[in-house]
Amino acid sequence: MEDKKDRVVWFWRFVIFAVIAGVCSVLIVVCSGFSGAKNLADLFGTGTFLRSETVFLTVIFALLLPVVLIAITLYILKQGRGYIWNGKKHRRKEKESDGKRFRALCTIDETAFSHATLGETEIPPLFKICADFRRFAASKLHLYYEEEDIRRFIAGFAVSRLMIMQGLSGTGKTSLATAFGEFLGNPSTVISVQPMWKERADVIGYFNEFTKQFTESQLLKKLYEACYSDDIHIIVLDEMNIARVEYYFADFLSLMELSPDSRYLEITSDRWEKDPALLESGRLRLPDNVWFIGTANNDDSTFAISDKVYDRAMVMNLDTKAKPFSAKYNGVEKMSFASFRHTTEWVKQTFIMTSRNRRKMLEIDRYLMDNYHITYGNRIRKQMEEYVAVYIACGGTEENALDDFLVKKVLRKLEGQNPIVVSKARKGLLQKLDELFGIDSMPLCRNYLHFLSQSVS
Repeated sequence: MEDKKDRVVWFWRFVIFAVIAGVCSVLIVVCSGFSGAKNLADLFGTGTFLRSETVFLTVIFALLLPVVLIAITLYILKQGRGYIWNGKKHRRKEKESDGKRFRALCTIDETAFSHATLGETEIPPLFKICADFRRFAASKLHLYYEEEDIRRFIAGFAVSRLMIMQGLSGTGKTSLATAFGEFLGNPSTVISVQPMWKERADVIGYFNEFTKQFTESQLLKKLYEACYSDDIHIIVLDEMNIARVEYYFADFLSLMELSPDSRYLEITSDRWEKDPALLESGRLRLPDNVWFIGTANNDDSTFAISDKVYDRAMVMNLDTKAKPFSAKYNGVEKMSFASFRHTTEWVKQTFIMTSRNRRKMLEIDRYLMDNYHITYGNRIRKQMEEYVAVYIACGGTEENALDDFLVKKVLRKLEGQNPIVVSKARKGLLQKLDELFGIDSMPLCRNYLHFLSQSVS
């Protein structure tokens, strides 16, 4: 490939020298066509800004250039092995002899069968996984988190393949995601989002027409690798809102609405004979054992995340740091995706939200619709029921789960309303919470409403 690039460089050098030589030759012919001049200086007149010596040197250079050009041509023909005259033929032979445009993915195909998979094994209860993970992060990584934060993380992880972790800088958003990968025995892949990302090619890579190779991104290679294993794979999109998420991540957001068997990501629009084994007509099935965890900061250098993204993701707020504590934990919780899915599906069917709290949430929904013209659909309702179930299995209470879910997925929509109207109607919403859940209940919701009213003043 490098030899081919060198021949291309020499070819363009040849073209440039040929053009220069042609221009100089035309200049010589024009000059010699003037018969009335005794010398070259007379051709330009006595008032010209060019002196006769300059003209003389120019013509000498023009006479010598064809000689130099012939020598360079012979060298190119020797080095390029006839590339100038048979370049297309050589390119065709190279393409026919190789034909691989996805080199990294093909390498994964060759080595994939050497990796053993865990299969479905028995794993501890979710509340024990939360406790073990908290101790692991503290003892091995010196990362400290509150029990509630770990419950929220595991519960959100079990509900959606896309999580958004937001909060103040330095509270450990990226560290929490990477620590969980280490806890599972499969380190997370951290990808730094770039400000210029706008489309799918920025995320998965692109086909280079010049080299006839596909530039495979780190994310694409991780997705392909996950197709061959039953491990849990975590891809961290660091600073995900430094570019517009709904632009560069649009294809993934759409695929998350489909059933797992229908999630095919288009990589290329055509098919080559030596394409990777798992590509079907240029499409790759999005593996179900991959999670995307994005970290987001809210400042002047970032973009606001749209409702389209928030509705599909589970959100976790990290605004405070936990105090350091001593903990001991030895080993790694090596669990397969099949085992984790089996456990969480059993939990979702076992820890069902009470009918009383369902009625309360319906009343909250009607109140928000009547007073703020906001509501939530079937997607968020399904997420709420699953989140509550897993949160309870992690050792939390149903009311705390609803309090956290309301703030992150429902009341968050108030930020798009007129802040003055929201501030004036805050008292009525607090009274509704008192009526349904009791006085001084739902502290996260109350603090959030207080924050919205404070932002107006």
